[in-house]
This record gives sequence, structure tokens and C-alpha cells, in this order.
Amino acid sequence: MAQRPRVAVLVESTRAYGRGQLAGIASYLRQHGPWSLFWQERGLSDRPPVWLRHWEGDGVIARISTQPLARAIRRLAVPTVDLYGWLPGLKWPCLRADNAKVARLAADHLLERGFRHLAYCGFHGVNYSDERLRFFQSSLREAGHVCHVCPSPRVRPSDSIAASEQQGLLYEAELADWLRELPKPVGILACNDVRGQQILNSCREIGVLVPDQVAVLGVDNDEVLCSLSDPPLSSVDLSCARIGFEAAALLARLLRGQDAPDRTILVEPRGIVTRRSTDVLAIEDVEVAEAVRLIRVRACAGLTVHELLALCSLSASSLERRFLRFLGRTPKEEIVRVRLQRVVELLAEPDLSLTSIASRTGFKHPEYLSAVFKNKFGMTLGQYRSRVLHSRLIRDP
Repeated sequence: MAQRPRVAVLVESTRAYGRGQLAGIASYLRQHGPWSLFWQERGLSDRPPVWLRHWEGDGVIARISTQPLARAIRRLAVPTVDLYGWLPGLKWPCLRADNAKVARLAADHLLERGFRHLAYCGFHGVNYSDERLRFFQSSLREAGHVCHVCPSPRVRPSDSIAASEQQGLLYEAELADWLRELPKPVGILACNDVRGQQILNSCREIGVLVPDQVAVLGVDNDEVLCSLSDPPLSSVDLSCARIGFEAAALLARLLRGQDAPDRTILVEPRGIVTRRSTDVLAIEDVEVAEAVRLIRVRACAGLTVHELLALCSLSASSLERRFLRFLGRTPKEEIVRVRLQRVVELLAEPDLSLTSIASRTGFKHPEYLSAVFKNKFGMTLGQYRSRVLHSRLIRDP
């Protein structure tokens, strides 16, 4: 083997899951490299690259999702780490997301928000989606709940996950009918962020309020897709960078002649990134739910408790008493909480001044915002912004 290992990385760049793994591999090389990497932009189910046929290298890290790619890698007869894990008959060591813990995390997230009605929407017949459904149903059964499942038609058999997903996305009318018929309020786990965004779009088309009537949680934490969703989509972070980092570490051990593990290594998710699509408590009190909705919509426009009372049919004492019962906070505290949540989102935009952020979030004076923010978070606005921007550049693998 050459002093600098020649490694082929056959991981897609078209999905957040693959891009995260690539970032993890890069992180490993910064700490332990260098390798001579061979990589080109590709999709998950693309054919093997032409150059691989005559490539002479030392090892491979790949998302092996098709038999043609498996055969091409097998012919190389070099140490290989698989990051897919669904193709039958492969002998290579494998790392992938722990879907049992993904489902448990998702169930806990929605149950903690008070939902008694829970549902799942995936791509029927697609491996990762079916597994997440199975584990989600199991988690809910243990908690004494049933799971409503979107009855999407079985997709035509395909070697391409992307093709299967696209088939599943065609049934928009069926999805809308299912969403209308679900008991409300309901918390829905989508098999991935693509499906989650489709649910949000469908809810908007049929006039279902998110997150008041339907809260939606995705999987993958594709930051671009989640941010483009309306409202922004909460999602399970699968720790993709950790998967890539550990895959590179495993290949390094194989290149040194050490034995490979004889089981699939399942990597725990990092956690849930909560955005507005699940920022809610399931409230069956219609008047309180409407007041909470009004706060969410109008808080950053300067809504006051006095103005909220004018829009509600409740007295000040009744509204406060019922807020404390269902939310554990007063109407004023809820208004401030919603404003600060928006402040946190805007602090991630480096070009916005603190004065501009204050005016966009219902705070008349930046000095007052600064005092409220420090009291809540224990740091200044500038310190929090520096931390957020720094985390964009350096992420734990």
C-alpha cells in the first residue's frame, strides 16, 4: 500500500444525509489524514463511475445501494465500508443511522407536547421508511397510543430509492384526504424531510393549521429544506457527520490490517432540531388554542396582552388562569417567548443589526431586548450570535 492511501468515496452529494457523511469523512482526514481521495458528484442510485472500472486503490467508503455498484466494488478486492446497509448479501462492515432510536426520539418529542393522536407518513415499500414506521408504532404502543398510518399506495419495485420516493410524492390528493380525516390536534412523524415538506404544503392547501392542528416532524435535518419549508420544519438530526467520521476511522483500521466488526454499527441520532412545525402544545381548549395561535402570528408585530384580550372572548383573569393550566406560563410570558424564539432565528443572519432584529421582533428598543435576552439565556446578544456563527464553521463530527 502506498504511503498515502488511495481511497474512493462513493457517497452522494444530492442529499443532506450523504453530504453530512462527506463532511464527517473530511473531519476525520483533517485530524488523522491525509488520504488521496477519489470522489465525484453523484446521486444515491447512480451507476458506478466509469473510472472505477480500472481504478487502482487501497480502500472504499460507499453508500452501496445497487447491485451494479456492489459488483464493481467487489471486483476491486480492497477493504470497503458500506454506509447504506440495506442491500442483501453484502459481507462488508456497515454503519448507518439507528432507526429504533430515531423513532423513540420522535415519539417522545411529540408525546411531550401533549399529543394524544399520533400519525406516520412515509413511502410504503421503501426500506428506511418502513423500518422507521415499525419502530415508531412500537414506541407508541409502549406508551399506550395507536399510530394512524398514511395509506400511500405501494410504489412499483425499483432499485432506486429516489425513484420510489418520487412515485410516493405523486399521491397528493390521497395525502390531503388523509390529513383532513385525521383526529386533531395530531402529531405526525414524516419518514424524511422531503415527505415532511410535502405534508406542510398539503396542510396549507387544505387550510389545516400548522402546528396548531397538525404538528410535523421530519428526519434528516436538511437545514436548507427545513428552512425553506413553511413553517420551518422540525427534524431529527441523524448525526450524519458522526457516521462519516466513524466510517473513515473504521476504514483506517482495515487498511492497517485489523479485523472488521461482524455486525452493522448503528449510530444514534444527535437529537431533534425544533423549529416552528412542532413548536406547540396540543391544546384541546378551543379558546386557549386560538389565543396561542394569535400570539404566534402577531407577537413579533408588537401584540400586547391588552390587544390579545380584545381579540378573545375571555376576561384577563380567565385567560391567564387557563394559560397557566395548559402552558404553565402567562399570556405575556408566551408573547415574550415567541418573540425571543424569532430573535434567536434572526441572530443566525450576520448582516442584520441588533436594532433591525429588535424592530422585527416586537421590541421597541434594542436595549430592552438586550436585557430580556440576557435574563433568559445568560449571555448577551453578541455572545450568542458569535456562538451560532462559530458552530456553522466547526461542527462536532
